[in-house]
Amino acid sequence: MFERVLALLRAPAADFTAMPEADARHALGALLVRVAKADGAYLFQEIEEIDHLLADLYNLNAVEAARMRAECEKLEAAMPDTSELGHILSCDVASGECNNLVQALWKVADADGQRHETETHVVALASQAFGMSPEAAAALRG
Repeated sequence: MFERVLALLRAPAADFTAMPEADARHALGALLVRVAKADGAYLFQEIEEIDHLLADLYNLNAVEAARMRAECEKLEAAMPDTSELGHILSCDVASGECNNLVQALWKVADADGQRHETETHVVALASQAFGMSPEAAAALRG
């Protein structure tokens, strides 16, 4: 029995976060993660904002929101094309909701208190996938 315990300790850590389906909810989460990572720094403030947004949007508690963010991080890493994530999302989003989604992307982009051109670029790509002009998306930034 002692050898089994040691074998478990020596084994590489299993990846417990499953790859989510590329549905609208996870596509939005992946876009939020992509915006946060766009400047090369994935900061606590951005993670906290993503969790808060996911909790509010999907009526999740803190643990459920963090779990969903972890799934979205996997999806974001697996899908290199921001436009593709935006298209997945745009298929399930009513036109009136696009403004709210773009505002959520801006909240994450601004969560660290700094404005980075790379984050602005990701929001522009995503908003274009929603059928929104870059000017309209920029006007939604607080």
